[in-house]
Amino acid sequence: MEPFTEAALALALSAMLSLLAWKLRLLTPSGAGSAFAVGTVIGVFGSLSWLIVLLVFTFIGFAATRYGLGKKKERGLQEGRDGERSHTNVLAVALAPCLVAVLSFLLGMQGTVVASIAFVAAISVAASDTIASEMGVMYPDVWMVTTLEKVPPGTDGGVSVMGTVWAFLGAVVASVVGWAVIYPTDLFSGLVLIPIFAGFLGCFADSFLGATLETKGYINKYSNNFITMLMGSLLAVVIYLAI
Repeated sequence: MEPFTEAALALALSAMLSLLAWKLRLLTPSGAGSAFAVGTVIGVFGSLSWLIVLLVFTFIGFAATRYGLGKKKERGLQEGRDGERSHTNVLAVALAPCLVAVLSFLLGMQGTVVASIAFVAAISVAASDTIASEMGVMYPDVWMVTTLEKVPPGTDGGVSVMGTVWAFLGAVVASVVGWAVIYPTDLFSGLVLIPIFAGFLGCFADSFLGATLETKGYINKYSNNFITMLMGSLLAVVIYLAI
């Protein structure tokens, strides 16, 4: 596909789906605008397949957010008023993939395996953390990751058995789907294990930073998301280059 055609498709797809997410009240107006910008950057500087991976993750995240929304609202644990996401939510989970896309373009590494692994790993961290958070708050038994002290659901740095299970499933689904979209003829490559591992570990790093730096006010949850997604990408690259 010609670069101009692919860029035009990325623009059109980003615009349509951002508008749809806004109409469905999944995103606020600022969230929809940010989603359009993010989709354009990833589609143009990364690839159309990368954009599709991001969109799949986005709607999986929306589904997890809407699951049990009534109970989350009763406990004050929902995003926004009705689970909708604003520009801060969008950018928190999109800056790392955008950085990977821009760097892959500037370094002439578009379409390489290492760039794709870095991108899928970032998405895997986001999926693992999002699904663990949205599903984990539904369970009452939560412990602080650093001290194992029992804490209320939704506490920064809190983890649960079922939340951990969901975190692993989130990393697996995001990595397998991402790999299948980018490399549909190589579905059973062992390389997909790299973003699975990086995503799951990145989710625990998010909890650890939440229990330490975030609770002390040094970072917020949005910068935590960016840092851990970037860590997941870097870890995946290191593992790939080491094997």
